[in-house]
Amino acid sequence: MSSEAAVASVPAEAAASGGRKSPAILFLIIGIIGLAVALFGLVTGLENGSGRAGLSWLLGFSFWFAALVGMLFLVQLSYVFDAGWSTIIRRQMEHFLGAFPWLFLLLVPVIALPFFIGDNTGMVWKWLNLDNILPGIHPTRVGDDPLYLLKAAFLNQTSLFIGLGVSFVIFCGLSAALRKHSFTNDFQPDAKHYAACRRWSGAGLFLTPIGTTVMVMYLLMSLSYHWFSTMYGVWFFALSMRVALATMVITCFFLSTRGGLKGIFNQSHYYFLGCLCLAFTIFWAYISFSQFFLIYNANIPEETYWYNMRQLNADGTFNGWWWVGLSLVFFMFLFPFLFLLRYKSKVQVRSIVFICCWILFFAIVDLYFNIIPTQKAADNILGYNVTPVFSKYMIFDVAAIIGIGGIVIWAALRSMSKTYIIPIHDPRIRESISSVQ
Repeated sequence: MSSEAAVASVPAEAAASGGRKSPAILFLIIGIIGLAVALFGLVTGLENGSGRAGLSWLLGFSFWFAALVGMLFLVQLSYVFDAGWSTIIRRQMEHFLGAFPWLFLLLVPVIALPFFIGDNTGMVWKWLNLDNILPGIHPTRVGDDPLYLLKAAFLNQTSLFIGLGVSFVIFCGLSAALRKHSFTNDFQPDAKHYAACRRWSGAGLFLTPIGTTVMVMYLLMSLSYHWFSTMYGVWFFALSMRVALATMVITCFFLSTRGGLKGIFNQSHYYFLGCLCLAFTIFWAYISFSQFFLIYNANIPEETYWYNMRQLNADGTFNGWWWVGLSLVFFMFLFPFLFLLRYKSKVQVRSIVFICCWILFFAIVDLYFNIIPTQKAADNILGYNVTPVFSKYMIFDVAAIIGIGGIVIWAALRSMSKTYIIPIHDPRIRESISSVQ
C-alpha cells in the first residue's frame, strides 16, 4: 500500500495529533513527589540499618521494568511476525520505550546510596558487602559463606555493574533504534525504515531475553543468593507480558475515549489484547507452578527454603506470606483465567479494563511476594524471623510505585506529544484501523 493511501485512511484527528498538549507535566510532578517520599524512606532506613525501604524502591522499579520489558518484547514480536492488527497499539508501546533511560537512572539510588549512608547493614543485596552477617542457626559472614564463595565470580560489584551496563545498552539501544526508524517514517516515509525495524527486532528477540535474565538474576533472585531457579527468568518474562498487555489495554482505553485514538481503537483490538492476556495468564501459571513443583519434588534444601520461609513460622504454623502465595493462585491465575474465557469479557470495554486493572494489582502482589520476604536474626529454632507482610514501610512501597510510574508515564506522554498518535505511513496501518472482529 502506498504512503498516500495510508494517510488517506487515517482520521484527521489522529493525523494531526503530533504536538498536542498532554498532561505530561502533571505526571512528572506526581512522580517527583512519589520519589521524594520513597527516597526519604530509603535514606532513613539506611541510617537505621534497615533495608526494607530499599526493597520498596526495588518493588517500584521492578513493576515498571516488567511493563517496559514486556512492551519491548511485544513491539519486536509485532515486527517479526509482520502483524497488522497491532500496528496502532505498537506505536503506543514505542512511546513507553522512551522511558528506559530514565528507569535505569532511577535504579542508581538503591544501589549507590548504601555505600555513602549508614554502615552498609541496610543494603538490599547483602553480598555487596562481604562483612554483612547472614542470620541463621549459625550466623555467618558473607565472605566466609561457602555458598557465596561458589558464586563469587558472579556476585560481586564488578560483575553487577558490568551486567547492569550490558542490560542498559541492550534495552536502551534496541528501544532507541526501533523508535528512531518508526518515528522517522512518519515524516520521511521509506520502506527501509520498516525493514530496519524488523531487522532490529529479530536481533532483539535474542538479546532482550539475555538482558532480562541478567537483570532479574542480579536484582531479584540474588536477594536470597543461596537460592536458585532455572525458571526464574521465564517467570519474570511471563509476568512482564501480562503487565505490558494490561497497561496497553488501559492506555488505549484512555486514548480512545479522550485522546487521538477515538474512532480508531475498536472492539477488535480489545479482543486480540484480551486473547493475549488469557494466553499469558495460562503461561504464567504454568511457569509458576512448574517452578514450585520441581523445587519441592527435588527437595534440595538450598532451593526449598525460599518457599519454606514464605509459608512457615519457626513453630511450624503458616505465616502471613502463605496467604499471599495462596491469593496468587486464585486471584492472579484462576479468576482472570475464568473471566477471560468468555468472549464478552474480552470485547466489553468495562470488563476488559476491569480485569486488566485486576491483573496489574496482583502483578504488584506477585512482585511483593518475590521481593519483600527477607530474613532477620532472631532467637528461635530457625535463627531468623521473616519480614512481616504488613508494616509501616508499605507507604514507601506505594510511593515508589507511584513515583517511578509518574516518571515512566511522563516520558511516554512527552514522546506522544512529539509525533503522530499512530504510524501514518506504516504499510500495515490500514489493516490495523479497519480490522473488525
